[in-house]
Amino acid sequence: MYKFTRFDENGEPLEDDSTDEEDTNGKDGKYERCDTNANSEGNLDLNDSAVMPTDFRSATTGKKPETNKHDSNANDEEDELQDLNLADRLMKLRKRGQIRNAKDACDAVRGVTYGFVQDSRLASPPPFSGTVSAIKIGPDPKTKVYIAALVYRLRSARQNEDTKTIIYSHGNATDIGAMNFIQAIMAKGLQCNVVMYDYSGYGASGSVALEENTYRDIKLVYNFTKEHIASNADEKKIIIYGQSVGSGPSCYLCAKKPNVGGLILHSPFMSGMRVLTPSRLLACLDIFPNIDRIKRVKCPVMIIHGELDEEVPISHGKTLHRAVQKDFRRPPWWVPGRGHNDVTDGRSNLIEYIERLKRFLDSLN
Repeated sequence: MYKFTRFDENGEPLEDDSTDEEDTNGKDGKYERCDTNANSEGNLDLNDSAVMPTDFRSATTGKKPETNKHDSNANDEEDELQDLNLADRLMKLRKRGQIRNAKDACDAVRGVTYGFVQDSRLASPPPFSGTVSAIKIGPDPKTKVYIAALVYRLRSARQNEDTKTIIYSHGNATDIGAMNFIQAIMAKGLQCNVVMYDYSGYGASGSVALEENTYRDIKLVYNFTKEHIASNADEKKIIIYGQSVGSGPSCYLCAKKPNVGGLILHSPFMSGMRVLTPSRLLACLDIFPNIDRIKRVKCPVMIIHGELDEEVPISHGKTLHRAVQKDFRRPPWWVPGRGHNDVTDGRSNLIEYIERLKRFLDSLN
């Protein structure tokens, strides 16, 4: 639901380069002679069952946008992918990811910068007095992948030693374009910096959408945020926010980072398999085991969950809340009359959402 425009090192716009179907050998001359290792994919297992689908829908309604003449080709391509068997689909996605990696690596060598263009069908975000930057974070030291991110950053005059930075891991059926509105609301309403990123295989990020890659992605984004955005590079000023499937990489990171400032889980699940069945017979195939990792988290934790959530029942959120160590357990928000994707819908709910987040952040000082 967005695209990154490209600019050369002098700030001049470059030809639109949105297609990912060109030859990775650079036969057209645009990508040859780049001194990179862009085709490395790391541990890419074509038999991995944890592939995450990337059919983007509205973050508010959960529905796909209507096809129009501007995106019919993209939708046709996604339909073609859905028609393939798993092995062929993964092979095609892997090739697409390799091409994206090669382009991003060459862009980095040439000093290319990016501009963010949101899909015109989406609601425009409110005005923001700070800076909004489209960036590619990377490369990952192992996979050589670059991760697309949108950074809302307060003006220097509005920042102080207590300023927080939120790293937001979004849900499965969305991207940073569709989430731009809520990102702007959070940055403005909470007076904090917000880093929203796309997982591998999503949006303008490279590689393929696999569980293991999401862990690498959030570590990459976290290290970048600590070094370049967080106040005094202080981990206590970094807040991890995971929505739905984003709760997976968020719990993973916080279980390994005892100095992180806080964790917010929005419509989280106990684990991927537990969404489908409470049986543990298939535990060996489970992904994102949040219920195990949350017990090792040593930072304040707030959980948000809609009482009418049918995709991930509220019992998941309540079980995770009880599993948090008592000293780190903070008041949850069980949202009446709301489901999985509509917690912030409506003016009154949006205001309460920001107020509750603000109370949580203030409690961390």
